[in-house]
Amino acid sequence: MPKFHRIAAFCVMVGAGAWIATGEFSSVGSAQTAEGKESPTPEAPAAENAPLVRTVSAVEPVFVDHAREIRLSGITEADKRTDLAARAEGVIASLDLTKGGMAKAGAVVMVLEGPEAVAQEEIARIALAQKDRDLEVAERLYKAGSTSESNLTNARSARDAAQAELNRAHAAADRLRLKAPFAGIVDSVSVELGEWVQTGTPVATILSLDPILVKAEVSEVDLASVAVGSTAKVRLVNGTEMEGTVRLVAREASAQTRTFPVEIALPNPDLTLPSGMTAEVSLFAAPTRAVVVPRSVITLADDGKLGLRIVGSDNLAQFAAVQIIDDTPEGLVVTGVPEGVRIITAGQDLVQNGEKVDVAPEVGQ
Repeated sequence: MPKFHRIAAFCVMVGAGAWIATGEFSSVGSAQTAEGKESPTPEAPAAENAPLVRTVSAVEPVFVDHAREIRLSGITEADKRTDLAARAEGVIASLDLTKGGMAKAGAVVMVLEGPEAVAQEEIARIALAQKDRDLEVAERLYKAGSTSESNLTNARSARDAAQAELNRAHAAADRLRLKAPFAGIVDSVSVELGEWVQTGTPVATILSLDPILVKAEVSEVDLASVAVGSTAKVRLVNGTEMEGTVRLVAREASAQTRTFPVEIALPNPDLTLPSGMTAEVSLFAAPTRAVVVPRSVITLADDGKLGLRIVGSDNLAQFAAVQIIDDTPEGLVVTGVPEGVRIITAGQDLVQNGEKVDVAPEVGQ
């Protein structure tokens, strides 16, 4: 029995050696080429030559009219501000100014003592009345032929001289009276009743706070998007939120910052908003037709242009250059997306222009 086993083992060994020596392995898998690769089956060449079709996710773009928000920092200022000063020298005879009080436009707020100037004005008024009567008499006599034309001319000259004298006397007396140039709140008073003042002495400061202005500066990039008359949203440091109107857009930039001053007028009828308060301003550019896209779909072309991968009805992937006009919590707002296409949202970096793709709906669509 052991001898039979040895003979059987010897026969198996001889057969295996002969099989290995032939170099043929066709009975295990497919035959390999000289390079060590499997020789293709009759169907393999067609499979290898078939183009690879990638599957991507895409969505229909939703076009919106987007008004880009321009955020600025500003400060409130009075619409008008004036520092009243004495126009003549003398003792203050009356003072109708109270710190924190109101002044009416054109109201006399201070009068200086000046009896000589007042008297001179009255004398000039009387003299003018006399010259008016003399001119009337001269005109009647001239019409009746009882006086010469030169006498009539002298009467007219005398009347004009009296009028000029009255104007001079009135101007001198008027300098004793100080008037408010506009209605406003009296922010400060620097003099007291009975005080002696000289010409140019500061008297009071008046502020016009309705409307109140918010002054800010806009960059040269955003200048074209801001227009006089447009609406602005303002948030004050105390939390107050209001809407105002752009009243001024300067046409000359600041030499230091290269920014352009902007003024926004806010209604302030009860004068509760003071001058000098910090404010945040939101201006809105003209609405632009755009699409809001996730930040992840933005890609670059070979030439470095920023854009999106899109696919049309022919399922061919293409690159569309876009411009980012705003960055919002919902995503990037871009322009330049063509009509009638879908935006590739997954797989956009794996496809090339003109490549055919299979489009699968985006998850959640």
